[in-house]
Amino acid sequence: MLFAKLMPRDGNFFEMFNQHADRIVEAARAFSLLVANYSDHHLREQYNREVDAAEQAADRITHDINRALHKTFITPIDREQIHSLINTMDDVADLLQDAAETMALYDVRHMTEEIVRLTDLCVKCCERVKDGVYLLEKIADPHTAEAALKTCEEIDRLESDADRVMRTALSKLFREEPDVREVIKLKAIYELLETVTDKCEDVANQIEGIVLENS
Repeated sequence: MLFAKLMPRDGNFFEMFNQHADRIVEAARAFSLLVANYSDHHLREQYNREVDAAEQAADRITHDINRALHKTFITPIDREQIHSLINTMDDVADLLQDAAETMALYDVRHMTEEIVRLTDLCVKCCERVKDGVYLLEKIADPHTAEAALKTCEEIDRLESDADRVMRTALSKLFREEPDVREVIKLKAIYELLETVTDKCEDVANQIEGIVLENS
């Protein structure tokens, strides 16, 4: 009993989840500004750096949470849930950085309407992820738990929208783009952006599981 009292408790995991969710939204919004200002090379570089900075900050938080798991005797939710949630969240930030880097590496020359639409859906998904994560600390309250589940449903709908946009985009790309190199480039970007929304849905599934098991 004395041993348990002396061991660290909680570890501020919910606060760190919230901080990480903030970084995801920062990365998504910076990526959106990159897309909106893509024709301006200076602004493109600036927003690319902001995506990188947000992703690196998210990585540090992920590291801090995984380290805290080894030092904390009593956690607010199951250890495996903490580990799985933060690493899935970190995948979202990584994918946003990957998308920005791929645009630069592939020398994408212009933004298509489909990239703009997928980017908008990515931002909305990331914002809903933040909303859901922020509710986790208070899911013992039935109304909060219900709000978290509804947020997860919203993320699922947004992911379905992104999937439809990507399918339409690929169909149009293969029908109308004569340059094989452009097909390869744009296909990679479309798929990366849709994968961002897929990973947000994975986060939503993690949140739903936590809510159902702990509320």
